Amino acid sequence: MTDPSAGPLSDVLVVDLSRALAGPHATMMLGDLGARVVKVEAPGHGDDTRGWGPPFVGPDDDRQSTYFLSANRNKESITLDLKAKADREVLLQLVDRADVLVENFRTGVLERLGLGFELLQQRNPRLVVLSITGFGHDGPEGGRAGYDQIAQGEAGLMSLTGSGPEDPQRVGVPIADLLSGMYGAYGVLAALHERDRTGVGTVVRTSLLAATVGVHAFQGTRWTVAGEVGRAQGNHHPSITPYGLFHCRDGAVQISVGSEGLWKRLCAGFGLDPATEGVATNPERVGHRDRVIALVEEVFADWDAEPLLARLAEIGVPAGKVRTMDEVYAWDQVASQGLLVDVEHAVLGKVQLPGPPLRFFDAEGAEVTRTGHAAPPTLDQHGQSVRDWLAEGTQPS
Repeated sequence: MTDPSAGPLSDVLVVDLSRALAGPHATMMLGDLGARVVKVEAPGHGDDTRGWGPPFVGPDDDRQSTYFLSANRNKESITLDLKAKADREVLLQLVDRADVLVENFRTGVLERLGLGFELLQQRNPRLVVLSITGFGHDGPEGGRAGYDQIAQGEAGLMSLTGSGPEDPQRVGVPIADLLSGMYGAYGVLAALHERDRTGVGTVVRTSLLAATVGVHAFQGTRWTVAGEVGRAQGNHHPSITPYGLFHCRDGAVQISVGSEGLWKRLCAGFGLDPATEGVATNPERVGHRDRVIALVEEVFADWDAEPLLARLAEIGVPAGKVRTMDEVYAWDQVASQGLLVDVEHAVLGKVQLPGPPLRFFDAEGAEVTRTGHAAPPTLDQHGQSVRDWLAEGTQPS
């Protein structure tokens, strides 16, 4: 049986040269799966996100950024000045032993530091390198700096988000950063699998632009195939009706009526005629969206949210509430899925963090998900232990 405390990548060493969110999110995902992640930070200030806040927590003389805490669990921290020969040599010793190196510098920065991809892979032909940029490493705008909100706008996501076409809005989390990290980790796993077959590592590249375009889904083909430009239209689906947020007597609920069968259930449950002219089929309902919304909200107006949700569950119509963040983390369903983990932080003591979204089970159905997680490190917390380990000359266990 797999050791639940180890994780499926327990034999993988990752050198993390990234900062901010895209790269650190990718390496945190690998760390969650058991990889040993050594985070290389600049002396003095470390990862930029150590200074991003408020909120900060902890003692006045050692405040900790909750932003940094969100993206750096299951890592070790060592500070290295990559412009200094001695520290660069420490990095190269790590590269010699590493399976993966992750960086999100602007194009050309590694080369200027004397750490280009060719040198890295000459030293370690089995090395998988993940490079995350803002808009791609090449092309007419390949050298642009990448920041999440700029990428959300440039990649079209903001034009699809908001109350209407004149109200473009960013997503409430840095989704371009997070998606590029997720795609990057996905690419690393594929490259490690290929290396098992070939014995040779590869370079994996993605970008905030690519990751955001990669999740356009039906909005992408809506343009490339049908020639329609999607626009923001608030909390209702552009291709399915009724599907979105609907007001009731004391608040609002969300429903997803994604089939004609569900439409008939909704109508039967609330005394509506499913064959009413103009709303009998989904294309008709989409064409008369405002009319359908008004029709549904008229019958919901006599209901409070909680009994309404119970009624929708009773008749089999998918529905839910809009929870605040405190409500999400107090929800027993979230806890049941392992989405909260307790860790011991070097400064803060015991803290609770959002947990990894994956769970693993063996052939007998027993859960073998990793149970122990390490807190995000303080700056250079593991600097000496990493150097001691390198001096021992042993390979990663």
